[in-house]
Amino acid sequence: MIALAVVAFTGFSGYAALLPAAPLWVVREGTSDSAGAGAVNFVLLGATVATQFAVPWLIRRLGWGPVLAAGMVLLGLPSLLHGLTADLAPTLALSAVRGVGFGILTVAASAAAVLLVEPRRRGAAVGAYSLALSVPNVLLMPSGGWIGDTWGFWPVFLLGAVPLLGIPACFALSRHLPERSTQAPDLPSGTPAGRTTYLRLIPPSLILLTVTLAGGGIITFAPQLVAVPWLSAVGLFAFGLAATLTRWRIGAFSDRVGVDRLLWPFVILIVLGLSALAWVVRTPVGTAQVAAWVATCAVVGISYGALQSLTMLQAFAAAGPRRVGAASAVWNAGFDAGTGTGALLVGAVALGAGFGPAMALTAALCLLTLPWAIRSALRAR
Repeated sequence: MIALAVVAFTGFSGYAALLPAAPLWVVREGTSDSAGAGAVNFVLLGATVATQFAVPWLIRRLGWGPVLAAGMVLLGLPSLLHGLTADLAPTLALSAVRGVGFGILTVAASAAAVLLVEPRRRGAAVGAYSLALSVPNVLLMPSGGWIGDTWGFWPVFLLGAVPLLGIPACFALSRHLPERSTQAPDLPSGTPAGRTTYLRLIPPSLILLTVTLAGGGIITFAPQLVAVPWLSAVGLFAFGLAATLTRWRIGAFSDRVGVDRLLWPFVILIVLGLSALAWVVRTPVGTAQVAAWVATCAVVGISYGALQSLTMLQAFAAAGPRRVGAASAVWNAGFDAGTGTGALLVGAVALGAGFGPAMALTAALCLLTLPWAIRSALRAR
């Protein structure tokens, strides 16, 4: 778990630093508008999703260590090249390469978290893994755009290369995992995941998709939602800290209470939080609105974090011990597809109608998943 924590911390540090900063880079130093800025993270996460379903196959062919290390190289090295140009086309190309690395990291690391422990402690393990990856989100995601605006973008690009420091931990982690396998140890080999497995994974994936769609919009456009740069950092810090704490603690709590019973309250909470946020950001947030801005970001962050862990645990339970790799790929694809689509959708709607209506749309999409969450709770009785 220590080696996994190092991999998660360094890998997600590179991801978190550039997630708000790279879109801002093409706006501040290039000639792009909000739609172009949204495309930066859309391409990043589109490449991530395109990669994720191949990761279990890559691990079977090459082994855990080489695959994880390759992911860290592809995620970290392109960050150093971002500073050479703020033109949109090369920025999109570098984002695509980073997306491949991030796709490898997300699927392999979350599968490893499950494979390192017995099923009854799965929630606690997912919570600990989530804490390690969320700390960079709390520290670097709020500050990436602010550092770029205040001190220049090169310090952010150097932070984006931190995944390269985690390569030794990739090989240390690989020694404790089933050799070239993404299923639970001591089980006979199963057939590849089929149609039934993927159908079971649809409900948690849809909930996750809408939640991360909202999160992607907030993370990408926080610097543009405020009138004063430091307010972006404060809002994202509140969002990230709330998400980190709930994502960490909800795992162990769900081991005792059950995952299915916990979904629907957090779906309702995120709908209410996003609705309030839509009202706050209908005009750029100023210092007079700092309390409302921070409070709404924190409320959204609570549900954002909790629903990540809960849907991950529900996905692994639905897939079964022989389909850990498939569950990890589908869950991470839902997470990153939602984040990338949120960046593109919120940017496109904001271009025509403003950020208030754009965030209201994300609240409506989250509300559509409430029947699935309620159905899970009723089934658990």
